[in-house]
Amino acid sequence: MTSLSTLDRPLPLPPPRPTTHARRRPRPKTLAALSTLVVVIVALPLIFLLTEASDAGAANVWHLIWRSLTASLLWNTLRLTVVVTVLCAVIGTLTAYCVERTDLPGRHVWAVLVVIPFAIPDFVVSFGWSSLSTWVVGFRGAVLVMTLAVYPLVYIPVAASFRGADADQEEIARSLGASRLSTFFRVTMGQARRAILGGCLLVSLIILAEFGAFEILGYRTFTTEIFSEFGSGFDVTSACALSLVLVALSLFVMIGEGSLRGVGHVSRTGPGVQRVLAKRPLGRMKLPVLAGFTLLVAGALGVPVGSSIYWIFEGGAQGIGGVSLLSAALYTAGYSAGAGVLATLMALPVALLVVRRPTTLNRFLTRTTFLVLAMPGLVVALALSYFSEQHANGFAYQSASMLIFAYALMFFPLALVGVRASVAQAPAALEEVASSLGVRRRQVLLRVTLPLISPGLGAAFCLVFLSAVTELTATLILIPIGAQTLATQFWAYQQNLSYGQAAPFALVMIVIAAGPAYLLGRFFDRLPVHAGPADVPMVVT
Repeated sequence: MTSLSTLDRPLPLPPPRPTTHARRRPRPKTLAALSTLVVVIVALPLIFLLTEASDAGAANVWHLIWRSLTASLLWNTLRLTVVVTVLCAVIGTLTAYCVERTDLPGRHVWAVLVVIPFAIPDFVVSFGWSSLSTWVVGFRGAVLVMTLAVYPLVYIPVAASFRGADADQEEIARSLGASRLSTFFRVTMGQARRAILGGCLLVSLIILAEFGAFEILGYRTFTTEIFSEFGSGFDVTSACALSLVLVALSLFVMIGEGSLRGVGHVSRTGPGVQRVLAKRPLGRMKLPVLAGFTLLVAGALGVPVGSSIYWIFEGGAQGIGGVSLLSAALYTAGYSAGAGVLATLMALPVALLVVRRPTTLNRFLTRTTFLVLAMPGLVVALALSYFSEQHANGFAYQSASMLIFAYALMFFPLALVGVRASVAQAPAALEEVASSLGVRRRQVLLRVTLPLISPGLGAAFCLVFLSAVTELTATLILIPIGAQTLATQFWAYQQNLSYGQAAPFALVMIVIAAGPAYLLGRFFDRLPVHAGPADVPMVVT
């Protein structure tokens, strides 16, 4: 007779039978090799800096770094980065919450308008403000301009995070007695924490590498001084020494973001399809919120566009660039499109590897690629010129292919953002099913994976295209002889205070970039709401 104690004891379960597919699943050696090659290529500017520092000698480099000038530049750069990052975090998070979680009137229109400022070059925003008011100079001007220019980098991932948030967690918190305000900060903001930090990381790295806006506003940072050192006396050693400080700052920012973000992710608490989040009524705050959105869009979008139109009419007929404007627009679109395609192709194996094989080493290699965002375009241009002269006998120097390659290196992390966000949403089970049916790995990639992640590939292209259209410093060094882009032509006229002639180039840059910016906003707007909130914003880990 069986005793009660025996009945209560749980029966041992048989070990699961490993499937043939699980036993024979090969390690993605080709994918790992391609990803490693891409990471090495993206690291070329850093290799160039270390090579130059080694040739100059450690003592000389330390002497150049430990100058009073470096301390002044460090203070200017750090305080601007901190203030702008905090402001972008506040503005990007609040606008995303109002658009995604409240009954904001015209929310779909506002969702597009708050993203389009990302398409406007930072130096065009500074031109728009500084040409109309002498108040917008120095530190206060840099804070205003950069905040209006880059806050969409926080808005986009946070909006996606709010859209995929778990309403059950908020309801549980309220049922346990938490106030509405406490629930917002502890639960709602907790689910969006990783998205906020990811956006702040991109904002900080872009501020570290910005040149044109600060040059117009007369605000000295590491980037402006690096360009000055190179332009005045071709002092490559001093420029590289200051660039190494920028790299150290970017490492510090990335480590800080990683420590604040923590590990793990916030996910839904229950099974099944996620419920659509109810929109919270704004009530008496409706008019103040609408006024805030109006001021934000007017400052970020209205002033640059309005200023360009004003100076076109103020300059009269001579302000229209004619054939020069058309030629510059065609060169800009061609170079930017080429860079978008190349950077997206480079990001594909890295994104697949880090999402499908999220090991510590793969995540580390992925994060190192974001260092290039903090390097001025001048450093990237010098690195490619150096390797061309030293190892390729000047091959492709000042050619269209080298300029496109420089763009792809500089904005590779942005391409990785778009591709990884889409790969994280694509179910790996479909790839495994195709493989179990005998389909070769290459066919699985072409017939299953690529169709699933095609929206992310388009978003990556748009991100790189937008950034390449507005790139200035590397373009000034590497642009082929006889060619001009909208950015270089604008810069030449603006430096000569020919605002009437510079304005058309600024306006055409905005028009060219507005289309991809709209598509980019629509991509993040259409991400599936059933995804866990950590899947979308985790684009920088």
